[in-house]
Amino acid sequence: MAELLAVCRVHVLHPDPGTVGVTAIDKRPVEGRVKVRPYGLYADVQADRANHGGLDQAVYAYAQEDADHWGAELDREITPGLFGENLRVSGLDVNGAVIGEHWRIGSALLEVTQPRTPCQTFGRRLGEERWVRRFTQANRTGAYLRVVENGDLGAGDSVEVVHHPLHGVTVADWFGAQYGLARAARDAAGFGKPYASEAESLEELAKRLLNAHAAGELRLSVDMHRRSEQAASRAVVD
Repeated sequence: MAELLAVCRVHVLHPDPGTVGVTAIDKRPVEGRVKVRPYGLYADVQADRANHGGLDQAVYAYAQEDADHWGAELDREITPGLFGENLRVSGLDVNGAVIGEHWRIGSALLEVTQPRTPCQTFGRRLGEERWVRRFTQANRTGAYLRVVENGDLGAGDSVEVVHHPLHGVTVADWFGAQYGLARAARDAAGFGKPYASEAESLEELAKRLLNAHAAGELRLSVDMHRRSEQAASRAVVD
């Protein structure tokens, strides 16, 4: 059964040479129940809502299985919150989550909206050589989530997938196609879920997402809708 291992909120804001000037990437686990509202966890901070926050990126989830992969790769412990995630989960293939999938955690209902795009702030946080590139190529991005229903959650809660859209485009499918990444087995995670067919281009995935959005199967985030329309329009021109 999938489980929520840790709930993480900002520990302290740090100065950052990026455009905002500070970063809230330093998340640490907290005890007890935590309220979840439209902009994320109660008492958390989104320093850069334009790129790593807002309603469509209210909560960021990362799998323990993927953290274990990086722990072995980097020879260091990837503690909950180190990647800036709010939720560290286990037993759930976060990268294999279908965009628009709903998760029930505690009394809160969350919707998978899009993959995380790594930035230089993340690179500075890890301090590993060529980190942004390595993280991108591994296609183990974790997922951003929108809050569908307010509630509360805490470590030890089960994570239940209660809605699974039929379009089938996963977080890893989209990110991999967007960056031209080869399919990967993700054997370290042990989930064994394949990516979409190698024949499916970004344009084809975009059409599937836009059709599902138009049919009311899901509500694409503003960013994903824009990217999907751009990809689909390129296919028309070609």
